[in-house]
Amino acid sequence: MKTVKEVMTADPASVTLLDNIYEVAVKMRDYGTGFIPVVDSADGATLLGVITDRDLVLRGYADKHPGSTAVETVMSREVISISETASVDEAAELMASRQIRRIPVTRDKKLIGIVSLGDLAVKRIYADEAAEALSGISQRQLH
Repeated sequence: MKTVKEVMTADPASVTLLDNIYEVAVKMRDYGTGFIPVVDSADGATLLGVITDRDLVLRGYADKHPGSTAVETVMSREVISISETASVDEAAELMASRQIRRIPVTRDKKLIGIVSLGDLAVKRIYADEAAEALSGISQRQLH
């Protein structure tokens, strides 16, 4: 069985607590992503949190924060991560159970990659895992 390391995107774009939300938005645009990990500026790798495009909108701009607002104002600190040695099945199950589309991949709390629902779906052999994860993510209760 394939591991997360074999399907993840290695060396993803990231920001530090020294950055602001405008810089996050620019990185999202430049890298074509809606998910940016926040890492410690001291080592550039220890995972501290994540920011999604939804975080930028709801916690940032909808709350009338300017682009110069600190990253930590909008970031999610409770991060679900997965080991590079986990199987793609484990990743899909975690994504489904937590209703998330992307998971930072860590080694000793250091960011080494990101695995996304798309990464699981790219290769046909993972279609079942991706479908299972999407099904779990899509089963949110309506308010």
